[in-house]
Amino acid sequence: MDEPMDEPMDEPRGGPVDDPAREQREQREQREQREQRDEPGGGPTADGFLSLSEVEAIARRAHRGQVDKNGHPYGEHIAAVAHGTAARGGSAAQIAAGWLHDTVEDDRLSREWLAAAALPEETKAIVDALTRRSGEPVEEYAARILATPGALLVKRADLAHNSDPARLAVLDRATAERLAAKYARMRELLGLTGEP
Repeated sequence: MDEPMDEPMDEPRGGPVDDPAREQREQREQREQREQRDEPGGGPTADGFLSLSEVEAIARRAHRGQVDKNGHPYGEHIAAVAHGTAARGGSAAQIAAGWLHDTVEDDRLSREWLAAAALPEETKAIVDALTRRSGEPVEEYAARILATPGALLVKRADLAHNSDPARLAVLDRATAERLAAKYARMRELLGLTGEP
């Protein structure tokens, strides 16, 4: 029987954002202030969605104080996934999902926050697809990723960072071997067996 896949290498430690609604208000206020000063690049997109820089700020703030199993700031992981998504040709909606991919699963932001956020529906769907449910069989999780347009690319970036040999090398041997097997199983389920 396969080992449950509920302990990612990036399992966070640290408490959730104190007030996600406050985070949204602060982002809106900052955006309005920039717009009033006519500062480029920080405001909403032409469609009224949060910019990638705003999404990054929200994700980094949400994960503030968290560390991965290596003791590294969790922001390093979400940045690697967002940048890995971009490097694989991901769209802005997919890159935004890369920044936010663990926020709901890790209880850093709520499903309600995600539903109300000024994000494209594609981003919301990808984040939801990548949010593993408690007790969910890995096969169901993989099937949801495969069924959601754009989600597989973000998951590829996530798996690539989680499986980085340099990251695994600093863990104790048993943990590194368990995680390597877990990630290999996920790649198999997603049809990514030829990827490192």
